[in-house]
Amino acid sequence: MNAYLQFDQVSKVFPGVKALNGVSFAAHAGQVHGLLGENGAGKSTLLKILGGQYKPDGGRLLVNGQECRFTSAKDAIAAGVAIIHQELQYVPELTVAENVLLGRMPTRFGLLDKPRAYQIVAEKLAAIGVDLAPDAKLVDLSIAQRQMVEICKAIMQDAQVIAFDEPTSSLSHRETEILFRLVKELRAEGRTLIYISHRLEELYELCDACTIFRDGRKIVTHDVMADVPRERLISDMVGRELSDIYDYRARPLGKERLQVQGLSGQHISQPQSFSVRAGEVLGFFGLVGAGRSELMRLLYNADARKSGSVLLDGAVVPTSGPSAAIKAGIVLCPEDRKEQGILATASVAENINISVRRLDLLGGLFLRHQREAALAEEFIARLRIKTPNRQQEIRLLSGGNQQKVILARWLAEPGLKVLILDEPTRGIDVGAKNDIYRIIHEVAEQGCCVIVISSELPEVLGISDRVIVMREGQICGELPREQASETAVLALALPDTAPATAPATAAAAPTETTESSALPIRSIA
Repeated sequence: MNAYLQFDQVSKVFPGVKALNGVSFAAHAGQVHGLLGENGAGKSTLLKILGGQYKPDGGRLLVNGQECRFTSAKDAIAAGVAIIHQELQYVPELTVAENVLLGRMPTRFGLLDKPRAYQIVAEKLAAIGVDLAPDAKLVDLSIAQRQMVEICKAIMQDAQVIAFDEPTSSLSHRETEILFRLVKELRAEGRTLIYISHRLEELYELCDACTIFRDGRKIVTHDVMADVPRERLISDMVGRELSDIYDYRARPLGKERLQVQGLSGQHISQPQSFSVRAGEVLGFFGLVGAGRSELMRLLYNADARKSGSVLLDGAVVPTSGPSAAIKAGIVLCPEDRKEQGILATASVAENINISVRRLDLLGGLFLRHQREAALAEEFIARLRIKTPNRQQEIRLLSGGNQQKVILARWLAEPGLKVLILDEPTRGIDVGAKNDIYRIIHEVAEQGCCVIVISSELPEVLGISDRVIVMREGQICGELPREQASETAVLALALPDTAPATAPATAAAAPTETTESSALPIRSIA
């Protein structure tokens, strides 16, 4: 088997951090080579060097035995390299066809031939089993649909080296099956495939070999992925044993604190109601498009309501926008952290302090800077945010650490009562997941209501006191922790297996408490 792709002592340095330190390994033609490691370990940086976005500060890159020095993405594409990045690269105001054929649009009489472009892309989408209109604009598509457009773009470039960075993080079950089939077909065609994922089950299904990174270094390459025990992979990645990743903690649940009554809106046509008790972790599960995020945006006042109300501690929450929800103690960490969660060019400290700045009534620029610096340092330490310093631009952090910064922003809110997390561990490594689960349980122990939306069923079952299932924009049932098995949840979530009348169960009974005060909610005083 030929080593079609080789990295030889590749290094990359950013201000304050060595992202890659002498990385060497080879990937072969007709093979899927997995890259594993925590967020910030260097995997995405390596792909950006392979794709021509970054220039290495040392070492060599060889493709088909030839040393390559890419200065742009165009150079990489010309050499037969295609990258599907975790942070998608698309032009939102262009159509599906225009994004897929960007830079390669067909022409007729010197003009762009859009009908021909639509025909070409429609045929390719149909061939790979993706149901998308070629004339649809990307801005109108879901994250999962945009991901499929990126995958289609890479395949149509006829690249010999294709790298996937967390490709299933936003995909539905059906779209994931399509992706797996495509990966296996590309491997059978003799392509060289690089595959990054934090979902170990899909790595075992797809990858022939794997290389593990930690802190910018290659730890080990396993030539036969199937022979490596799961526990060995995790310990190689994080440098420690993780016995129970979900870290569930039993706690007494208080009275009903949040009541959602008859909410409906543009994407939620039928009124929906549910409640959450003080100290409860409530999981929301459903297939992509089930309406979970849309319901939370109505709760948070991010979208206009057609009907319904939200009561918190018996008081009606005003509907005058997200600021009213935040003032009442309701906060939301959105699914799309890049577009809706972070201020990309601002520092870590600014991203943490951006919301609580409205409460700074004491005046004085020097005092404000002191308080903001102290708050940033406090949460960088508590949430174990990996950053050279608080002034680092957040865009230079890994996805998992960006997620922790958003969490820090809302945990810094005085009087936090409801924490809504939409796909909080999407694209995040197993070690960072463990940190976020710890934070969720510690916040719940302080009496806060925590609502977690996740497409990962084991995650929902592992951290929740109760699970609500949505299907086609409606709540179709709920299950207490002791009854929430994968079979029971999927029976509610899947249209062809769901019962005519879904069971609804009361919230879980109070359980024995576990003491913790590691992350106290900040008081106004």
